[in-house]
Amino acid sequence: MYTIDNKIELICPAGNLPALRAAVDSGADAVYIGFRGGNNARNFPGLNFSPDEAKQGIEYARKNGARVFLAMNTFPQPEQWQSAIDSIDTAAELEVDALILADPGLMDYSRKTHPELRLHLSVQGSATNRDAICLYHEQFNIQRVVLPRVLSLAQVRQVIKEVPVEVEVFGFGSLCVMVEGRCSLSSYVTGDSPNTAGVCSPAQAVRWKETEEGRQSYLNDVLIERYNKDEPAGYPTLCKGRFYVEDNLYHAIEEPTSLNLLELLPDLMKCGVKAIKVEGRQRSKTYVAQVTSVLRQALDACFENPELYIADKQWITQLNSLAEGSCHTLGAYHRPWQ
Repeated sequence: MYTIDNKIELICPAGNLPALRAAVDSGADAVYIGFRGGNNARNFPGLNFSPDEAKQGIEYARKNGARVFLAMNTFPQPEQWQSAIDSIDTAAELEVDALILADPGLMDYSRKTHPELRLHLSVQGSATNRDAICLYHEQFNIQRVVLPRVLSLAQVRQVIKEVPVEVEVFGFGSLCVMVEGRCSLSSYVTGDSPNTAGVCSPAQAVRWKETEEGRQSYLNDVLIERYNKDEPAGYPTLCKGRFYVEDNLYHAIEEPTSLNLLELLPDLMKCGVKAIKVEGRQRSKTYVAQVTSVLRQALDACFENPELYIADKQWITQLNSLAEGSCHTLGAYHRPWQ
């Protein structure tokens, strides 16, 4: 028998104002957004917010009892530095509820220039142990850490016991074979690092070609995937392409699937996870609304009666219909031998 003192916060993505409104209307406790430009990790054309749009979004969220976090989770190069600190200044003027940062220099600037701004350590900071997280807390006063998706549930539990900050984990969305903040695959093919340019498959490098063998997707001149006529085509990312290895064609690096922690909610609540994040600022407002609605129902049911909670099959079916590869995994969280 156990009791839970605090609900897990549901944090959902928004790549534009319609998606933000959809997340808030569907039950998100908080929404995370990014400004346009290379200082956030979803730097796609037509995505993200101008300062005026961010102001409108913040007003809408607060009117409906939700918070807004601003993601600035890339590592600016020298020529990007002024733009990055200008964005922090703008975030302070807008009074965002938190800044999600990865770069220590930006944390230092924010702490010294805008000490009232709450700081969260981005998953791109790649902090997976007590000493790293405590260092960010001591040096920059971070109040929350977003853990990379490489830790087991037992490891998450141990981190929570040993750190003085809130812990946030990813609960649903696309997975990456790499440890966040340490991927160089895309830069090898496109010349643009995800950690500085803000996108692992920049739009200018993406090409599509219709052939007799099917639709083909490329990053520059590298063939990533070939699809049959009626096969759904995904956005090309190098780690999720199919390649010939010893005459076998398969997903050699990573098979497309989505993380889904519905069945682990009681364990996450019990060990003290503060927030669950949904990946997908590049997704549509319909996607955001559907995922948010399902997770809202699940979290409320789990909080109401964690001992009797069972993930509803209908919830799983709904989320699988939105998942990469139409299937889900517990990823690194499930390591029964630990």
